[in-house]
Amino acid sequence: MRLNKYIAECGAASRRGADKLISEGLVKVNNKTVTELGTVVNEDNDTVTVNGKKLVLRNRDVYIILNKPKGCITAVKDDKGRKTVMDYVDVKDKRLFPVGRLDYDSEGLVLLTNDGDTAYKLTHPSSEIPKTYIVKVEGEIPEKELDKLRDGIPLDGAVTHRAKIKVLGVEDRISRIEITIFEGKNRQIRRMFEYIGYNVIFLKRTAIGEIRLGGLGRGLTRYLTPKEIQFLKKL
Repeated sequence: MRLNKYIAECGAASRRGADKLISEGLVKVNNKTVTELGTVVNEDNDTVTVNGKKLVLRNRDVYIILNKPKGCITAVKDDKGRKTVMDYVDVKDKRLFPVGRLDYDSEGLVLLTNDGDTAYKLTHPSSEIPKTYIVKVEGEIPEKELDKLRDGIPLDGAVTHRAKIKVLGVEDRISRIEITIFEGKNRQIRRMFEYIGYNVIFLKRTAIGEIRLGGLGRGLTRYLTPKEIQFLKKL
């Protein structure tokens, strides 16, 4: 493990702060001062000290999913005093943060973790992790219009990636649709349907890659299964 990551995971500093500590000669590995930023340590065998204090690796990565209800924001805190996803998570000894976006009026799967590397991989555009949603849209949408979304539409100065779309049913002129996208622009799905002239009245994220919401109730959380964690580690 890189030394700056080890220091961060021990809770002694952020990665940037760890780099500063290393550069200033305040970090020792096996009682030898280290100033090279790219230094790698064996977290099981090496002894790392900062200012003479031995670091102890905390229980490491935590992965939790929340079935986010409508009416809260996907953030650690909110300056306007609104509820956040953190209000639904009862983890006292970890500094968790939500990964990616799910807007105030949407619901469904939100991943919370303290694993910054995995969060970065999940949200970086190059990863193209599939994200699946159930949406309800006013009106019955012709297939030729849905094909525009499947092929990609202009959004934020670029064309969206191809999307997978399946109509699940139409009742009382409300279309229920499953859509899978491979990127995560702000309010992307709502804006995609607006582009073809339709209004999304309900949006729920049901899956991120191999992580599925399943029957988890609104406002409830669960830890990821070993299989789901393995999926994240392969990214």
